[in-house]
Amino acid sequence: MTKKDKEIKELLDIEVNSRNTTFEINYDKPDPLLVARRQNNDYAILLCALFAYGNAKLVVKFLDSLDFSLLEQSEERIEKELKNHYYRFQSSKDVIEVFKTFRRLKQEYNLENSFYEAYKKENNVLDGIDFLIQKIRLTSSYSSKGFDFLVGNSLKRDKNGIIKDSNAPYKRWNMYLRWMVRNDNIDLGLWKSIEKKDLILPLDTHTFRISQKFGLLKNKNYNLKSAIEVSKKLKEFDSSDPVKYDFAIYRLGQEKLF
Repeated sequence: MTKKDKEIKELLDIEVNSRNTTFEINYDKPDPLLVARRQNNDYAILLCALFAYGNAKLVVKFLDSLDFSLLEQSEERIEKELKNHYYRFQSSKDVIEVFKTFRRLKQEYNLENSFYEAYKKENNVLDGIDFLIQKIRLTSSYSSKGFDFLVGNSLKRDKNGIIKDSNAPYKRWNMYLRWMVRNDNIDLGLWKSIEKKDLILPLDTHTFRISQKFGLLKNKNYNLKSAIEVSKKLKEFDSSDPVKYDFAIYRLGQEKLF
């Protein structure tokens, strides 16, 4: 590890320790985890993650307006209650359809077990993400720009079945995994079968900029390759839990401290 790397690691370790508190997430410093931590099932928490794009305050405001207990109710009830709910790229129809799809999935599949079945072959979280996206697509016959953006596209593979690079970093899916796998005062730690060392940084505009500024990322493109690259670099700082640095890096960028 170079002298500069040691200095960056020391700075980030201090940030991780100081921000690892429930007081770090509140309505003055909003984060979708504010709403996600109030939910009692994996599917509701996944909805919180998938809608987590754009201004953090607006994300939390929208999530606060949703009744996640609708996942336990009839599709007719879902249509009635969500007819006036929309968010940025998602129309009310998109919101209704994703709730109806998740309701159907929830009745048949344990989300962690489904993810694990794909992940365990190579200990690759991208295999798990791709499997869940395909399952959502197969469960719903609905498609629109808003719905497709929300859920994400299935990852492309080469002729050997290996996942290829993607222009999308799959930030919201990787954030969901961070919430569910890691267990501290920030993250929920509800999933026990996935190893922290295999997580990928949920790369967003803040973590992308700070990672480049700190020399953790050389790739200039905002894509999956960059998310994997910075995750590998952070393994040099903590091989068992590289993504523990994500929230601290995010806050440094969001608060414009660097």
